[in-house]
Formats: sequence, C-alpha cells, structure tokens
Amino acid sequence: MRASESEDNIDGEVLEYALQSLESKKKHWYTYLTTKDFWIVLVIGQVLALCITATNTFSTLLVIKGTSIPAFQTLFNYILLTLIYTTYTIYKYGPKKYFKLLLVDGWKYAILSFMDVEGNYFTVLAYRYTNLMSAQLLNFWSIVCVVIVSFVLLRVRYKWAQIAGILICCGGMGLLLGSDHITSGTGASTPTQVKGDLFGLAGATFYGLSNVFEEWFVSKRPMYEVLGMLGLFGVVINGVTAAIFDRSSFQSATWDGQVGGYIVGYTLALCLFYTLAPIILRMASAAFFDISLLTGNFWGVIIGIKVFGYTIYYLYPIAFVMIILGLVVYFLAGSMLGDSKKPWLGKNQGEGVAGVGTAKRKAIKVARAEGMVGPPGV
Repeated sequence: MRASESEDNIDGEVLEYALQSLESKKKHWYTYLTTKDFWIVLVIGQVLALCITATNTFSTLLVIKGTSIPAFQTLFNYILLTLIYTTYTIYKYGPKKYFKLLLVDGWKYAILSFMDVEGNYFTVLAYRYTNLMSAQLLNFWSIVCVVIVSFVLLRVRYKWAQIAGILICCGGMGLLLGSDHITSGTGASTPTQVKGDLFGLAGATFYGLSNVFEEWFVSKRPMYEVLGMLGLFGVVINGVTAAIFDRSSFQSATWDGQVGGYIVGYTLALCLFYTLAPIILRMASAAFFDISLLTGNFWGVIIGIKVFGYTIYYLYPIAFVMIILGLVVYFLAGSMLGDSKKPWLGKNQGEGVAGVGTAKRKAIKVARAEGMVGPPGV
C-alpha cells in the first residue's frame, strides 16, 4: 500500500526503510567519496571560501581607504537578503501565515540574527586593528565552538575519520600560523594587533554559534524562510549596531566611487555566501562547513600577493594540501548519506524538512522509485 504523497506526512516506516536502503549501498570505506554529493559539498565549500576571502579583501581595502564601518558595510547584505528571500517567503506563505510565523518563531530567528550580526561586526572590526592574514587565521576558533556546541546541544557524535579530518585541517592551519610567525611577508604586524586578534576571536565565536543554529534551522525549515528571517532581523539588529558604534567612523570615513565599489563587491560576495551556506549545512554539517572555509586563508594569500604585495612562504601550499586532505578524510568512515542525516531529526528524519540536500528528500526519492510513495502532486 502506498504512503501519503505529501512529503510532510510520509509514513515514518517508509522513510526509515528508504534511509536503510541508501546506507546499505556503501560497499567500501571510500564509497561516499565517489558520489556526486561529496564533490558537490567539496566544490561548494571552496566557493564559500572564495566568497569569504573576497569579503575579507574588500574589508581590508576599505580600511586602507580610511573607511572602517564594520556594521554599516554589512547592513546592505541583510537588506538584500530581505528583499530577495523575505519577499519570496511572503509570496509562498501569504501575509497571514507569514505574520503568524513572526509571532511564533520570530524570537528564535532574532537570536540567530543577533549571533550572525555580531559575528560579522567583530570580524570586520578586527581588520581595523590587524592585517588580512592574522584576522583570517583566527577563524579556526569557530571550528572548536561548532564541535563543542554540536556535541552538547545537537547530540552529534563524531566518528574517528571526522575527528582525524578536523585535526588534519587544524594541522594545516598550524602550518599557516607557523609560516606567518617565521616571516612577516604575509603582512606587517600592527601596534594594535592583539586588540584586533581579540575582536577576531569574538567574531569567530559568534560565527561558530550561528553556524550550528543555522544548520538546525535549515534542517527543519525551508531555506528561503531561514534566509528571509535572517535578513529581516539582521536589518534591525545591524542597523541599531551601526547607529551606536559606527556613527563617528561614518562621519570621518572616506567616500568616493572606489569605496562604493568595494561596498558593492563586499555585499554581493556576502549575499552569495549566505545563499549557498544552507545547502552545505544540509548536505554536510556546520563542522565540515567551517573546515572548508580554512582554505580561504590560502586563497587570501594568493589575493594578497596580487593586491597587497604579500610574499608567499613555502609552507602555504603544503598547508593548503593538508586542509583539502582533511576534508577528504572527514568523510571516510561516513555512510552514503554523509552528514545529511541529522541526529536531532529522529531515526527516520521525520522531524526534518524535505528540502534540497536533505536526507529526507533522498529517502523520498528512493521510496518513489520503488513505488512506495506516489509522485508529487498526484
């Protein structure tokens, strides 16, 4: 007998059977590495790393121009997210359902937006007091936050390969830190570098927390809803932050066509980052998401050579290879579902949304192929 055709009401036993069918397809320890999903998350991770490198570069260029406005320059990203995704959410839900969503779940999204806004604020603020490479190297701290919070709050249990992969990636980061200490070619130290490093650590902490909670949200709700709410509350919280902390910096900042171009570039790169992030959070995890971004430090050096006149040290290519190797090792002991099967969604993933990249959608696809679920809309 067929299960219900509605993806939200498919029988739990059907989902569990389909998930087991998917996981049983793994024949070798490296099988997942041969799947399309693995290469998708690997490529998306590097696109996100390039986006972060672009935003970091534009932030540094703005500081060089004498325009350090951490909250204000990020405000446009939240406005753009609101225009795109909040508008689409209202279109999909209708005004009545949307405002009910605001009343019921608005406070949860406000917390997520606060962590995200402050992560952006402190990270951008760090560039006022330190150099590009030092600020980027601090991002590894967010991995520690992600692992601890995921373990404690979301009941994530890491396999040996995942732990090894994270450690290998952090080892690559250690090489970057060591080479940065050996040579100042990646950017001259500044008198206020310690202050900048503390701001960078604060930003990384907020980022780590927001990444975990965003993974929780996008596993349960449509991506457009999460991004729309993130943008809406982000505009309010970021606007207040800018009004309080950026007022004097705004008045003394340099304003010309070049600065405008840097802000536009920063906004577009950050918006693309926010759009792609939920996909990798569904298909992989917040931990994989964060270790993927570590390669951004290598891309930052490449850009720094061309834009800021940095020189490269021989340890950097080795570190890059180590980080990529760590990303591969991370998935060695996993199932055919990778990290898309989330422990907090139940054994059959019934508490999750059947969206792009989710284990639930993959299970429904298998169930339909075997005739256990009718086609959508039938």
